Amino acid sequence: MRLSEFDYHLPEALVAQEPITPRDASRLLVLPGEGPVEHRSFLDLPGLVEPGDLLVLNDTKVIPARLVGTKPTGGKVELLLCDALDDRPDGLGRRWRALGQASKAIRAGARLAFGDALSARVLEVEGEGFFVVELDREGKELEQALARVGRIPLPPYVRRPPTELDRERYQTVFARAPGSAAAPTAGLHFTRRVLEDLDARGVRRTAVTLHVGPGTFLPVRVEDVERHRMHEERYEVSPLVVAEIAACRERGGRIVAVGTTTVRTLESAWEGGAVRAGPGRTRLFVRPGHAFRVVDALLTNFHLPRSTLLMLVCALGGTERVLAAYREAVSARYRFFSYGDAMLVFPARARHERAG
Repeated sequence: MRLSEFDYHLPEALVAQEPITPRDASRLLVLPGEGPVEHRSFLDLPGLVEPGDLLVLNDTKVIPARLVGTKPTGGKVELLLCDALDDRPDGLGRRWRALGQASKAIRAGARLAFGDALSARVLEVEGEGFFVVELDREGKELEQALARVGRIPLPPYVRRPPTELDRERYQTVFARAPGSAAAPTAGLHFTRRVLEDLDARGVRRTAVTLHVGPGTFLPVRVEDVERHRMHEERYEVSPLVVAEIAACRERGGRIVAVGTTTVRTLESAWEGGAVRAGPGRTRLFVRPGHAFRVVDALLTNFHLPRSTLLMLVCALGGTERVLAAYREAVSARYRFFSYGDAMLVFPARARHERAG
C-alpha cells in the first residue's frame, strides 16, 4: 500500500479559512451503499439515518493549547500541548507531551515563560520535535492561565491568526472534557436544532472521549504506508456507551460514528467480542483492509491528501469510491478540511459484512 494511492488534486481556494454561519449551513456529500453520490445539506442528516440508529460523538474539548513565550536567553519559543500525562479526571495536569520549536535548540532543564501567567520546565527531549514539559500549575488555575495566554490551535492550512470567534466555533456544542489540541471537526456542524431533529426522528446518541493529538494530525512521511506509526492518544469509553451499543445491536440499528476519532476509539475498545468500557490509549492506524468490528457508517469532514484520516475513510467506504467522491466534491466546489463541509459514508453494500 503506497502513500501516493491516497492523493488527489485540491485547489487552494477550496480550503475553508472561516467557519460557515450558521454551523448547520454546511453542505453534506452522501456516499451511499450503492449508487451515485448525493449532494445534500447538513440539515438533511436526520432524514439520512434511521430510527433506532445510534450516533456516537466525541465530546472532547479543545483547549487553548498553543503557547508562545520565551526561553531564559530571551529567545522565542512555541509549544503545542498535545497529550496530558498526569491521570487527572479534568485532564488538566502539570505534565504534558508537547511539540516545540524555537530559534535555537530547546534543552532539558530549560524554563520557559509564557507571559506572567504560566511557565514550564522541560523534563525530557524526546526527539522529532517532541518534549515532555512540566507546567507550574494544574486544574482550575491552569485552565485560567491557558484562557489568558493560550491560543486556539488552528491547523496550519487555516492561514490566519485565531480570533475570539474561533474560541466558540473551533469547538463542538457538546464539548465536555478538556484536553484536545485539535477539534473533532465532524462534530462542528451540529447545532441544537439538528440534535433535536435527530431526537424527534428516534435516533439515539451517546459520546466517547478521545483527546485529539499528534496521532490524528501528524503527516505520513513514508511512501510505504505499512511503516507509518501513529502517536498515542487517550480515550475513554463509559459503561453507558457500551450499553447503548449493545441495545442498538439488539434492535438492529446501525452505529454511526461522528468523526474519525470516534471510529478509532470504538475500534480500539473492541475486545473479546464486545466494546469494553474504561480508559485507554490507542495507536490504531485504520487503513484499507481493516475489519470493522463496531462502526457501520461515518460522518466526517473532507481530509488532506495522503493523510491517515483519508485512509480511514477509504477503509470504510472503499478507496476507489471515496477518491471518486472527493473528485466530485472538488468539481462541485465543496469546502475542505476543518472548517469545511461534511460527508456521510456508508460501506459498499455488496462488500459490507461486520467482522467478529
